[in-house]
Amino acid sequence: MLETGVRRAMASVHAGNVRAEDALKGNAFGGRNIPSRGTSVMFVLPALGAGGAERVVNIVANALAARGWRVSVVTFDDPDEASYYDYAQAVTLLRLGVPRRRQMRAIAAFVAAGRVRRLRRALSTAAPGIVISFLTRTNVLTLLAAIGTGLPVIVSERNNPRLQHFGPVWSWLRSRLYRRAYGLVTMTQGAMDCFPPALRPRHWVIPNPAVTAAQAPVAGGATKGLVAAGRLVPQKGFDLLLEAFARIAGEHPDWELVIWGEGPERTVLENAALRLGIAARVRMPGLSARPGGWAAQGDLFVMSSRYEGWGNVLLEALGAGMPAIAFDCPWGPREMIDHGVNGMLVAPGDVAALAGRISALMHDAALRARLGAAARRSVDKFAADDVVAAWEAIIVDAVAMRRASLDARPRPTIF
Repeated sequence: MLETGVRRAMASVHAGNVRAEDALKGNAFGGRNIPSRGTSVMFVLPALGAGGAERVVNIVANALAARGWRVSVVTFDDPDEASYYDYAQAVTLLRLGVPRRRQMRAIAAFVAAGRVRRLRRALSTAAPGIVISFLTRTNVLTLLAAIGTGLPVIVSERNNPRLQHFGPVWSWLRSRLYRRAYGLVTMTQGAMDCFPPALRPRHWVIPNPAVTAAQAPVAGGATKGLVAAGRLVPQKGFDLLLEAFARIAGEHPDWELVIWGEGPERTVLENAALRLGIAARVRMPGLSARPGGWAAQGDLFVMSSRYEGWGNVLLEALGAGMPAIAFDCPWGPREMIDHGVNGMLVAPGDVAALAGRISALMHDAALRARLGAAARRSVDKFAADDVVAAWEAIIVDAVAMRRASLDARPRPTIF
């Protein structure tokens, strides 16, 4: 059965021996005052694109600003780069103008050093009460920039740390620097277990928030669409999905495969569709005009990822009431899908089994309707308000701890 989602995660949130929920209630730190919501919170991201981490920061930042926190989001992208997600006017956006591009190793090291310098300057200017960084490389750069500042830095891993590789230099830096962080957030326990205790003295598992059923677009339409979404990279397994669809396309001439998203593998995937003889039945329209808009244009969703950190697109599809099939990859799908109740799980990488599940659901409109209705209800377990409350609890915890530490410093004696 499905876990109890965010509520279960909240029950397992700890900072040392202090429960972060208690920090929100004022019970932590021996009854000392907790920080006011006017404290400054800074999020750090590589860019403001259409990714899952960007979506979560957008939801949490807007909600915290509405609750009275002073919120800023700092990115490395160019100042004129547009954000895919809409931020509230109360959220300050600061772009440092040092975006990530493909470069020679020596130049890349120089650029990374420039990012650290600019981010350190931003930390000094803004003087936030807490810094929250997302994604591995950005986490490393943020921890480097914060050295000597005394600022609590929470780092958040957003993928599968065991299967997502960054090369020896970044991996070495992560192994040395994460122990300097105030704490570590992951979306699943499986991801957290990748890190030894020394790298996570404080740690929290917080699932991603769902678009609620009331806000979600309605799935379905005049055409029968098998839909997938995500960045066009090998991790997402769209090559496997093309193979699965090719096996059953002849049985279902009234269905097409639509893969939403953009990325470096576009040409590879287009050539694969040609080779498999299904190019006329496959569309890749790029990014949807609005976040989650793609979910209103399909009848059946498939997530074919080889591995995940969570799988935001799966949660979006469920929230839209779309029946879903996913590889049971590490990690994320099993947290969201109760097999046979609100979706279907398939053994990771098993193309034949995936094709069979897809075909069965294409044949069975009643089953699709039943799974879709259950899917829409199931996302209540990941309500955005609960997720924001979990993040806010951690922020209160960290800021109060820092304040207590500053208060405990010896004061100079005046003679």
